[in-house]
Amino acid sequence: MNLVLLQNWLDNASFAVLFATMLVYWIGAAFPQLNYLPALGTAGMAIANLCIATLLGARWIEAGYFPLSNLYESLFFLAWGITTIHLIAENNSRSRLVGVATAPVAMAIAAFATLTLPSEMQTSEPLVPALKSNWLMMHVSVMMLSYSALMVGSLLAIAFLVVTRGANVELHGSSVGTGGYRLHRATDLATKPQVNAAEFNGNGNTAVLKLATATESIAAPLSPQRLSLAETLDNISYRIIGLGFPLLTIGIIAGGVWANEAWGSYWSWDPKETWALITWLVFAAYLHSRITRGWQGRRPAILAAAGFVVVWVCYLGVNLLGKGLHSYGWFF
Repeated sequence: MNLVLLQNWLDNASFAVLFATMLVYWIGAAFPQLNYLPALGTAGMAIANLCIATLLGARWIEAGYFPLSNLYESLFFLAWGITTIHLIAENNSRSRLVGVATAPVAMAIAAFATLTLPSEMQTSEPLVPALKSNWLMMHVSVMMLSYSALMVGSLLAIAFLVVTRGANVELHGSSVGTGGYRLHRATDLATKPQVNAAEFNGNGNTAVLKLATATESIAAPLSPQRLSLAETLDNISYRIIGLGFPLLTIGIIAGGVWANEAWGSYWSWDPKETWALITWLVFAAYLHSRITRGWQGRRPAILAAAGFVVVWVCYLGVNLLGKGLHSYGWFF
């Protein structure tokens, strides 16, 4: 079979399978009594992952270089990474909500690459001189895998915020997968008078009661199942981000070495480099808050949700400017 025709068939098939898989996960979330849907959704993600891997392999054979030289290839590699991380996260969490969050993002990426990009951007082209290096596979692939992991971890943090409805959930031991939880809302704190102590006078006959005000935590009306799901999402989000952060660090270091070989400088404050550093700092702050400060629940989830936006700006947003050393092969 002609490799170009195979690629055209596989990119459309990937989009179709991811679209159907997204619907399966959403229907499964709306009708949890349909017990066969989670397995069907997992199968759909696995099939999409295989289709994308075959597409990238065929493109590698056709072009003769690792398929990460333009936006089309990069988007499909990102979709492959997201589906791979999804399968890992779902296998560890056993939660159908993972697919509810990740399937639409993977589907949107495949749709953008297949249906939106012009045909000339989907065609394999000879590498520009700066990309003719073994560092292309090392640097770009690791960076893309880090983006995939950080996106999935951030999506699960967003799902955590949705599940808890903005409640401040204190999860004890969720970082290692054990422990219980306590729940309170800031808006549910009520102030009421309370007897604090009884002070007796010197004769021991008269009790002087001191009234103090204290805040009483009133539990939010969330079911134990929802809270258990929140704990699972918090735990798996932390683990996936913990996987993506070292990959991001390795990718940035590899990029610096490659930059020194290609341009004579390890760091040039290129827009892409600057936003990669910002991304690294955001997720370093997330992990620092979890490991050192002991934060769990809403506050780190908000930080991870912000990281989702930062990753997209780093990956795609700065290329819209058409400026910098990383602008070739994208939009301009």
